[in-house]
Amino acid sequence: MDERDVYRAKESMQNVMKKGSMKTWVIIGAILLIMIFFRPWVQIGAGERGVVLNFGAVQDKVLDEGLHFRVPIMQKIMIMDVKVHKATSKAAAASSDLQDVTSEVVLNYHVIPDRANVVYQSIGVYYRERIIEPAIHEVVKAVTAKYTAEELITKRPLVSEAMRTSLADRLRSSNIAVDAFSIVNFSFSKVFMEAIEAKQTAEQLALKAKRDLERIKIEAEQKITAARAEAESLRLQRANISPDLIELRKIEANLRAIEKWNGIMPQVTGAGAVPFIGVGDSHRK
Repeated sequence: MDERDVYRAKESMQNVMKKGSMKTWVIIGAILLIMIFFRPWVQIGAGERGVVLNFGAVQDKVLDEGLHFRVPIMQKIMIMDVKVHKATSKAAAASSDLQDVTSEVVLNYHVIPDRANVVYQSIGVYYRERIIEPAIHEVVKAVTAKYTAEELITKRPLVSEAMRTSLADRLRSSNIAVDAFSIVNFSFSKVFMEAIEAKQTAEQLALKAKRDLERIKIEAEQKITAARAEAESLRLQRANISPDLIELRKIEANLRAIEKWNGIMPQVTGAGAVPFIGVGDSHRK
């Protein structure tokens, strides 16, 4: 074999290797295109569940969070949100005493994760419009009708708990769990609100009058007690007065008069005698 034969053989080997390399790249490229086009995997995010459909039929298996593989063309994965959602609604109703009441309520709920496939099969992804809001309106009307308008205000925690329990029982049959429920506000007719305000004003005035009456009674009792004490003091003083005490008081008065005298005899006209303090009293003795 000469040099030309060796060169031809070497060139043939290089051509074969090039052709093999091209086939490999073609196969790899085809696989990548298939994976991109058919996407034989699915990623389930946080707070989500995957509902498996085999040619459109809902399967019992529910995919958890993470990466999962599927059979292209045959299998389709529907994503269901199972996070907690908030629904705010206003519901008009009538109380047991036939007062118009508008209730603003807030409901927190979520789809039961393990039953996401059943919810998708029986309700679909629009369960809020189909199940949540109608249930809120019906429950609010039913519970409101059991209480008077005044009780809706005074027994608000009890009313809220009754609504929450009723909603939880109703939505559980649809595989939806109630996390929290609260009544934001009650709105009544203008006539009823004016009546409530008038009643509160009357109660406040009655309470003020009652307090004033109690104050007057206390002040009267204090005056009576003071008068009794004063009368008792006078009685004791009268009981302690004696002739000796009276004479002692006169002597004390004369002594005070002597202490105040400046030693000058009073100037008088006509016949008269020099007055002597206490002479008349001594003579009467």
